[in-house]
Amino acid sequence: MSLRHTVLGLALATALAIPAMAHAKPFKWASQGDILTFDPHSQNEGLTIAANSYVYEPLVTYDRNFKVVPRLATSWEQTSPTQWRFKLRQGVKFHDGAAFTADDAVFSVQRAMAPTSNYKAYTTGIKEVRRVDDFTIDIELTAPNPVLLNQLPLVFIMNKAWSEKNNVTKPQDFVNKEETFAARNTNGTGPFKLKSREIDVRTVFVENADWWNKAEKTGNVTEMTYTPIKQNATRTAALLSGEIDFVLDPAAQDLDRLRKQAKVVEGNETRTIYIGLDQKRPELLYSSIKGKNPFADVKVREALYLAIDTDAIKRAVMRGLSAPTGTMIAPQVHGWTEALHKRVAYNPERSRELLKQAGYDGTLQFTLDCPNNRYINDEAICQAVVGMWAKVGVKAALNAMPRATYFPKTQSGDTSAFLFGWGVPTFDAMYSLQSLIRSKGEGADGSYNLGNYQNKEVDALIDSIKTETDVPKRDAAIHKVLEIHAKEFGHIPLHDQVIPWAMRPNVEVVHRADNRLVAEWVKID
Repeated sequence: MSLRHTVLGLALATALAIPAMAHAKPFKWASQGDILTFDPHSQNEGLTIAANSYVYEPLVTYDRNFKVVPRLATSWEQTSPTQWRFKLRQGVKFHDGAAFTADDAVFSVQRAMAPTSNYKAYTTGIKEVRRVDDFTIDIELTAPNPVLLNQLPLVFIMNKAWSEKNNVTKPQDFVNKEETFAARNTNGTGPFKLKSREIDVRTVFVENADWWNKAEKTGNVTEMTYTPIKQNATRTAALLSGEIDFVLDPAAQDLDRLRKQAKVVEGNETRTIYIGLDQKRPELLYSSIKGKNPFADVKVREALYLAIDTDAIKRAVMRGLSAPTGTMIAPQVHGWTEALHKRVAYNPERSRELLKQAGYDGTLQFTLDCPNNRYINDEAICQAVVGMWAKVGVKAALNAMPRATYFPKTQSGDTSAFLFGWGVPTFDAMYSLQSLIRSKGEGADGSYNLGNYQNKEVDALIDSIKTETDVPKRDAAIHKVLEIHAKEFGHIPLHDQVIPWAMRPNVEVVHRADNRLVAEWVKID
């Protein structure tokens, strides 16, 4: 090739590269707490799931309207009431260059079923996963599962050989503070690679230039930096100064200002905020009451419920960003009804009367555990609740802590009363009923029933819901469970979250009811 042709070729290549480089954008965003782990089957927590979804992919996923669509599986069919066959995508590479095959899919689903996995709610009903050929797998169920496809978008696929090489064939035991290679290192097939990880400082992702689905990517982000910023005022200031582009959880008190100086989008989330109470221990932890457990008495649980003015919390604490509720699922979740949603009215006089009947006239004392960087205004909600309880003679000591400390503490059962939030990524009530309300058992049964609520009739109904394919019968069972649970005040639901996202004016995102920022959809002008 002549020198002239070489120069012209270089000039043409440069010219072609200029629009692409102009199109590519870095993206900086923040929320109040840090990602907990990069083991994709270790911690079932919203921000952590979102971060893992940038690196890892499931067999099927949700589109913008939450319809199940192909991802690493191209098609699927139900070959019998208890068996599904999935055809897998060919030509997909992991970030280290290894080819994705059926062996990886089988390994990953089995890993999500392991004892240390926190993702067993997404493998409910799966009996066995089998390799048919290099790009076909069968999933065999213990019984028909009407929501299997809604579970699988949260089962991320890992590389089997990489996991074996790095001794991470089992999920990280986060509750017992285990450290593993997979907690800080990744090897997925997704749109971004993990570039660097500094816990509680920053996490940097870089675009996967070889992503199999790059042609369908609608966003233009090529590098993404996530920074945990605990203080509300600091997050707001960072956004308005241009230090960051997006805030997942802007402070409610700053929203009017942000609407004027930045951009805010908001909508209902499928997350219910509630208080759980230990109802099982013979003697309550962290309490002045010795030799018995006050929370085992339904009168005490009802009294604590009636003492909470959720409308006042909505007005003064949440600045309107909440929808008070009397049930454990949000309106977008299958099984929700208006009748279940209606709260028992705030009634401090009745609360005092019930406490007196139960033998706790001004004597009930315990500790309320609360995260201070997970849910919208979580610590402020707890402060308000503690104040309301005080007005009926209950002395609750607030114990607020960061999410990284809070989740292992509560999940290990080291708690008496606690604030929690529960989203429903499957959009079906079974996810909440099985995890939160059913008594502890195999797999996901009672996996987050941290207060050990128990009712044999409820357990039987939930077990029937898992496999019932007749929709009216299944819905009737869902409603019955929620009715019984509400009458027994098994938990104290407070409100469904309304989630605002704040961003600079030149940022476009797709707001989602699961509160997950999808990175490949983000555009920056």
